[in-house]
Order: sequence, then structure tokens, then C-alpha cells
Amino acid sequence: MSEELPKIYLASKSPRRHEILAGLKIPFSTIDSPYEEKFSDVADLEPEEQAAKLACLKAFHASSSLHDGLVVGADTIVVLGNTILGKPKGREEAENMLSSLSGRRHRVITGISLVDARGLRTFSHAEVTYVYFRELTAKDIKTYLDTDEPYDKAGAYGIQGHAALFVEKIEGCYFNVVGFPVVAFRGLVKLAGYDIVDFMGSR
Repeated sequence: MSEELPKIYLASKSPRRHEILAGLKIPFSTIDSPYEEKFSDVADLEPEEQAAKLACLKAFHASSSLHDGLVVGADTIVVLGNTILGKPKGREEAENMLSSLSGRRHRVITGISLVDARGLRTFSHAEVTYVYFRELTAKDIKTYLDTDEPYDKAGAYGIQGHAALFVEKIEGCYFNVVGFPVVAFRGLVKLAGYDIVDFMGSR
């Protein structure tokens, strides 16, 4: 049956997404997406819709160079109240983000999209997880800012690293906070007509 399975392509350079997918023992290749994010593409959309559309655009544009295969795109955003926190541009912005998250609940939203390159069928989903931070001390924040972790992540933190010490609890999918909601991914694969279990360990 494995010979009939389409190849899976991950349209993301995120090492965390690579690790999660590899950890599932699912063979995949990385593919570049020529899509460049533009605010005009998601203006006036709710955060969940923004994440899902950006993931879809990444996957769809990546699939343009293929004749077949399943192309996966993802986009993760952090939302505090009504404010979307992107990747910080420097230490000061990262410090401001962490200070604002201290002692509060926020949403982590990952849009995930699957494009069947053969017929360009597209399936998208936005997964939401609530994350509760404990009160952070000035020392907590300064120590974290001295690492490399905050600067390439939405909201200026990564739950799988040192910032695990900041998290009091979560409600929802842990892998979603890392950036790749595995159960949602399985659901999209099913919508495309496949069982993700069949891919595990296949070559």
C-alpha cells in the first residue's frame, strides 16, 4: 500500500515542525514556498482566519512546482487580547512582549493547510490553544532574553525550550504551541482521502 501513497512535502523551514513530523516517523521532503507574506492578504480577517489563509497560501504556492504529492503549510501566531504578537524585531520588543504575557492567558493559533498537488484540492484548519503564563520576574525575562530563543518565534517564546518554565498550564494541543498540531494534521490527511498511519515508517 505504501507504493500508492503520495509523497508529503513540508513547505516550512521551521526546525520545530521538522522535528515533530520526523518524530511521527512520517517520511517527508522540504519544499520552498515562493509566497511572501503580505498584510493585505489577511487584512480584516479574524486571527484564526489569518493563520489558516497564510498557511494555505504557503502550501498552494509551494505546490505550483509539483505534479503530485501532499503539500503542508503552517503559520503560527500568538494573540493577547485583540493584539497579534509576531516575531520580535529585537531585544526591546521581545522584552515588551514577554512583559505583556506575564501572568496572563493568551491564544496560540496555528493555521495548517494541506494541498493535493495533483488536483489542487485544498484543506485548511486553524487550531487554538490557550496558554497561561505565571507572573514573570525581571530576572526571568532578562535571563531568557540572553538566550537565542525569543527572537525567531511568535510572541517571543518557545514552549519547548527555556520558556517552559513560564507556562502555568495550557488548554488544548501542546504541539500546536510548538507550531504543528498533529491531530489537526491527521484530520486534513483524512479529508484528502488517506490515513496518516499508513505513512508511518513507509519509504
